[in-house]
Amino acid sequence: MSANLGGFISATFNPLSGKPTAVEYLVVAGGAGGQGARFNSPDYRGGGGGGAGGLLSAASFAVATGSALTITVGAGGTGATAANDVGTVGQNSVFSSITATGGQAWGYTGVAGGSGAGGSAIGGVPVTGGSGTAGQGFNGGNGSSNGQAGGGGGGAGSVGVVGISSASGGNGGAGMCSTITGQRVFYAGGGGGNVYSTGTAGLGGGGGGGNASNTGLGTAGTANTGGGGAAGYSAGTAGGSGIVIIRYPASQSAPTATTGNPQINYADGYQIYTWTSSGTVTF
Repeated sequence: MSANLGGFISATFNPLSGKPTAVEYLVVAGGAGGQGARFNSPDYRGGGGGGAGGLLSAASFAVATGSALTITVGAGGTGATAANDVGTVGQNSVFSSITATGGQAWGYTGVAGGSGAGGSAIGGVPVTGGSGTAGQGFNGGNGSSNGQAGGGGGGAGSVGVVGISSASGGNGGAGMCSTITGQRVFYAGGGGGNVYSTGTAGLGGGGGGGNASNTGLGTAGTANTGGGGAAGYSAGTAGGSGIVIIRYPASQSAPTATTGNPQINYADGYQIYTWTSSGTVTF
């Protein structure tokens, strides 16, 4: 509205429309660490990639005023430190009552992760990929029938790719794209599996998944994407840490308090709060 003050027109004043009653969110858990492969006789085998962290998002989540809502950003799992060793699972990320499940590492296949780990082999017997959690991520790819190629870890957008004999390790499953920050960003890609011999190591899924290596460590899952770690020569790499993002109209009041040092941005008519470490928000 405008005011006429003695013949002078004041600048337009747009009052805030009050506290938010609902927010949009993106919650991504930590990705799992990749497996350590074995390249020594008699048990030649490739390693499986780590599963991506679970991803949850919604356009409208009801929030009340006056109470601090918990923000937990899950850490990525550690990579295997030796041949035949396994990485560790990613940690859960939380926004209020919303919990995204950490990615699954090879060897922890009894319980579903956000996305499942890529399969490898035990004593020459191939292992199927691990299970993802419905609505958060997909299964890991199977190890090859001869156990020489590991499968890719599952991603939030697709299953990990199956390892192919001595030809190639499986690529990690694709992540998912979010525009909650005002830009197109992919999150929660699975880690790549590798292969014994001179075959092709698997690539990480788009969204921070690590690329595997047949000669070295490969690359880790990207921080704050929930990407899975990759399998490497005799050791694996770490999964990427998670992230929590919320946004709501810029015309509404800012939170009365935040902790955890969230990054604050404005885009497309929204105020956007991004946590890369744990904290709280109070409206």
